[in-house]
Amino acid sequence: MAGGGPSVAFSRALFNRRPVSINKRLLFGSLAIAAVVVVAVSAVAAGRDDSNTHVAEDDDFTLTSSNDLSPTIGTNAAVTGEAFPAVDVQTLLGDSFPTADLVGRPLVVNFWYSTCAPCKKELPGFAEVHAKLGDQVRFVGVDTLSPSDTEEAFARDKGVQYELLYDPDGELTSAVGVAAFPQTLFIDSQGTILKQTGELTEEKLEELIRTTLL
Repeated sequence: MAGGGPSVAFSRALFNRRPVSINKRLLFGSLAIAAVVVVAVSAVAAGRDDSNTHVAEDDDFTLTSSNDLSPTIGTNAAVTGEAFPAVDVQTLLGDSFPTADLVGRPLVVNFWYSTCAPCKKELPGFAEVHAKLGDQVRFVGVDTLSPSDTEEAFARDKGVQYELLYDPDGELTSAVGVAAFPQTLFIDSQGTILKQTGELTEEKLEELIRTTLL
């Protein structure tokens, strides 16, 4: 609806003091939806009160898997124990690259993109660990943006020397259910995903590689 709907119309009336035309059908519909939401929330609250478990008002909850190392991973699909998907991603030149070619040695796959703040934060640490363990473990960065010299240079400026691939169509990202970034997968030489994590420090990354892949 032009003008942004009833809420915008009311705002203009308050600040501009001019006559406003209001769509009554939209207004009453909005009120009806609000009433339904209130009833639904009340029902949920009542259901909780009837349960045998009492929760203090100041208790905090974090819904994560037992394998999670970061709260952000809770929004990603749990893929630990599954096979690393065989799909096609892209090289910097836009050529197709099959992810099946990555399998065969211990593998660390980091999903990132340049405007992701926690991704940027952890890249230097990944570069350092790769320098230490890159001869034993293959490192791959999967950028969810389109291949570009800008993205490539961004990672290289952070010290990254391992191979970078691109997933602009979301083939791999969707296959492993990544919704929150960064995410890192630890994959054995047979192609099984052994662990998945959110943002990592350099120390935690090295620890996980040594305990999970080596």
